[in-house]
Amino acid sequence: MVNNQKVTVVLPAYNASQTLEQTYKEIPLDIVDNVILVDDCSRDNTIEVAKKLGIQYVIRHDKNKGYGGNQKTCYNKALEIGSDIIVMLHPDYQYTPLLLHSMIYLIANGVYEVVFASRILGKGALKGGMPIYKYIANRGLTFFENILMNNKLAEYHTGYRAYSGKVLKSVNFDKCSDNFIFDNEIIAQISDQGYEIAEITCPTKYFKEASSINIKNSTIYGLGVLKVSICYFLNKIGIIKYSILQK
Repeated sequence: MVNNQKVTVVLPAYNASQTLEQTYKEIPLDIVDNVILVDDCSRDNTIEVAKKLGIQYVIRHDKNKGYGGNQKTCYNKALEIGSDIIVMLHPDYQYTPLLLHSMIYLIANGVYEVVFASRILGKGALKGGMPIYKYIANRGLTFFENILMNNKLAEYHTGYRAYSGKVLKSVNFDKCSDNFIFDNEIIAQISDQGYEIAEITCPTKYFKEASSINIKNSTIYGLGVLKVSICYFLNKIGIIKYSILQK
């Protein structure tokens, strides 16, 4: 615990058996009370590795629910066990668990309610091997989103995020998509509630075992991001009612 606040790290996993142990062993268990792994119907032995490591909560989806669906299970379980601070960390070791202290303490000390680890804030993305087309798309989409959602984020597309339990209770994340666009929809919900998002610089690693989406799916994702931003803006100025923002 930190300042009497229960800290939980959630690991949305899919075919993560080769990188899970390395990820888990770098989680600072001196301040992290619980670790939750949700396996989205992997085709490898992720579940067996998780149990061998002694992860407290191991949940398996009988059918693949998608990246967003996995996060929903993660967050609902974290809130169910009374977590005050919840951090999503990918178990593919693309993001370093060594930043957990910094992210957690920003929330525990009441500085921010939401903290993102950004690959773009600094030079971590390209140094870590992010494909140039993804880097350009990331910057372009983020520029567009900042204008329409009235934010000043370096990146909207990181998978390394920390939330206070208060924030996750205040938004209806179960209304969000079950696919990758979940990440942007929950930002829309958080922004609509008036929460400010802090960012810290994060190195990243791109390698064979790290999860990544192909160009086709990246294009679909990009179009989805544009839709979320436009719908958010139109909802703000009263032209439409965006369903994910309605209570």
